[in-house]
Amino acid sequence: TQNSHTAKTVSRKSLCILNNQRLSGAENMKIVLLFLFIAPLPLALSAGAEKNYSSFDSAASPETKSRFAMLDDVRILANGLLQLGHGLKDFVHKTKGQMNDIFQKLYIFDRSFYELSLQTSEIKEEEEQLRQTTARLQINNEEIKNLSQEMNSKIDDLIQNKMQLQEKVWGLEDKVTKLAIIQPSMQETEEISSLKAFVEQQDNHIKQLLKIVEDQHVQLDRQHNQIMELEDKLNHIELQELAENSSTEEQTEPEAIPFPVRNATAVTSKSDGAAPDCTALFNSGMQSSGVYTIKPNGSEAFDVYCEMKFGNSWTVIQKRVDGSLDFNQTWDAYANGFGELSEEFWLGLNKTYSITKQGDYVLRIELQDWKDNKRYIEYAFSLGGPETDYALQLSRISGSIPNALPEQTELRFSTADHDVDVINDFNCPENYLGGWWHSECEETNLNGKYVTPRSRGRLDRRKGLYWKPKTGRYYLLKSTKIMIHPTDLKSFD
Repeated sequence: TQNSHTAKTVSRKSLCILNNQRLSGAENMKIVLLFLFIAPLPLALSAGAEKNYSSFDSAASPETKSRFAMLDDVRILANGLLQLGHGLKDFVHKTKGQMNDIFQKLYIFDRSFYELSLQTSEIKEEEEQLRQTTARLQINNEEIKNLSQEMNSKIDDLIQNKMQLQEKVWGLEDKVTKLAIIQPSMQETEEISSLKAFVEQQDNHIKQLLKIVEDQHVQLDRQHNQIMELEDKLNHIELQELAENSSTEEQTEPEAIPFPVRNATAVTSKSDGAAPDCTALFNSGMQSSGVYTIKPNGSEAFDVYCEMKFGNSWTVIQKRVDGSLDFNQTWDAYANGFGELSEEFWLGLNKTYSITKQGDYVLRIELQDWKDNKRYIEYAFSLGGPETDYALQLSRISGSIPNALPEQTELRFSTADHDVDVINDFNCPENYLGGWWHSECEETNLNGKYVTPRSRGRLDRRKGLYWKPKTGRYYLLKSTKIMIHPTDLKSFD
């Protein structure tokens, strides 16, 4: 009984020690089960010991025997518990390692499952796109089949037509062979010869008529030039008479100061008085083209280029030859003029107006295309001042090219920064470049962009330098010249 009580006490202490070590519930349960199997062992040992102790020497006292039995039981139990503790400790460490391996494998499995789900969704999307692409390819395949059938039918038709044409060619070859074999009769030969002689006679007659017409045209040109020279001389005589009358009426008037002249040969000469324009210079004896100084009535003196031709002199207000000067200028530049008078230039609206307000003038436009064909057109015109935006009115007189500018219509000058007439909210100078007397955005613009025939694009050509009649094609131009010439010199008094 005392040994059992001691075993129970030791078991309680061991349980307390285990509880103090704060093991998990599952581990405590395992220890309890193992202790239940081990606890009867000391009891049996103590019973066997009691039997053995009874056979010992009777001289030993009972109290000493029981004390040694208790110490042995405690040692055995302690050794058993120590071994049990080491085993449990190893078991716990192994279990924790296995749990960590299991958790790591679960994490890897979860991650793999997530990546697999993403790949599955991507595969589904690609599968849907593939289905759509397959559907489109099927539709395209049907269309290609239909087109192939149509092409096959057309090819069959072409083959049939080719066979028919080949048969016709063979028939014509046979006819030509027969005609080559059969010699024409004498009567047919005579008829052919007579017809040939008649055609040659008619051709010679037409050539003679053309020559006569050409001679008459030359004579008419000569007569026209003579008439113009006579008119110029008459105007010059009238101008001299007016000058003499004015000089006799005003005896106190000082002599006029000669103005400088720079002609094409860089020769400086003088004239009597300040000339109003190039025609007056020509009448005073200046016979060579070049840069001269004029002084219109009521205006300051300035340089102009005078071109002496057709028995008279013309004041050039615009000249373009190679595109070296950019004509996409501002309103002020067009008003005051820009460029070099010996090369490409624009005289200026203010200077042109100061000349034309002296009397009636003719406007002549000379054009040259890229095939070196030269054409001209002349207008009777009037030019307004700056208060009217230099409004221009034209009336065609003559020319060798169809008219491309509106007649009897007031055309106001405009530039990209001074668009006086916006058509449907569309700025013509800004979109078609260069200042001009616009009425519609697609009509002739001799101040547009200089474009060569090699330029690509229809829009670039339409923004270029061209002449466009109302009916007909565009004439892409290589050079242009605008000149004025007075028709009445009486207004210069």
